[in-house]
Amino acid sequence: MKKGSIGVFDSGYGGLTVLKELVKQLPNYDYLYLGDNARAPYGTRSFETVYQYTWEAVQWFFKQGCELVILACNTASAKALRNIQQINLPNGYADKRVLGVIRPTAEVIGQFSASKHIGVMATSGTVQSESYLLEIHHFFPEMQVHQEACPMWVPIVENGEFDKPGANYYVQQSIDTLMQQNKQIDTILLACTHYPLLMPKIRQFVPDSIQIISQGEIVAKSLSDYLERYPTMAQKCSQNGQIRFCTTDSAADFDQNGAIFFGKPLKSEHILLGH
Repeated sequence: MKKGSIGVFDSGYGGLTVLKELVKQLPNYDYLYLGDNARAPYGTRSFETVYQYTWEAVQWFFKQGCELVILACNTASAKALRNIQQINLPNGYADKRVLGVIRPTAEVIGQFSASKHIGVMATSGTVQSESYLLEIHHFFPEMQVHQEACPMWVPIVENGEFDKPGANYYVQQSIDTLMQQNKQIDTILLACTHYPLLMPKIRQFVPDSIQIISQGEIVAKSLSDYLERYPTMAQKCSQNGQIRFCTTDSAADFDQNGAIFFGKPLKSEHILLGH
């Protein structure tokens, strides 16, 4: 049986916050991370473009021997996952699996809210897709979901400004706008893997009574459950405890910035997509 690393894809650095939790919960597996930094951010791009870019990345993972790929990017999960699962995989890749971060999060998010009012902070693309509205309503029909697009948050994080005073204005503005939608919101989901780096700032402007949920731990637990439920897929994933990092942009920049997201030093290599 062919064995390969578990692929973890993101438009940039954000997926490293998910990878960090995957490695913590499932340390024995091998992981291959790809950040499409050269074409980031995805949050403002059209459905067609995000789908094209994401499918190119997924095919690259398959060529590297990955049998299972996680889209650790909410925008890619919102705009590309369904097409990939329903159109691409049945046509020549039926033995491969591509999973996203939206469904695992939607499956459990309702357990955190007592008021049945959830705030979702995400990129414009994720908000426009209405993926969270549909998925959360599927699992928790009684939940009221209030969305707020935060177009400035990813650029702030990607440019290393997440802990600087200049970020305060944009963080507070988005939170205030969300909370004005409904005073009963008692749980806020950070529906972008970049946003955990803004957690200290977010916490500053959110009342202590409101829970803030980031996705890393949820996705890691979901993957752990998935591999238990599908032992044949688990057997296809190699277990040497190794991680390989790749980027479509500067490896030196990725090493420097990626370490902030991953929480420890890393060494990446540059690759080309779409060639």
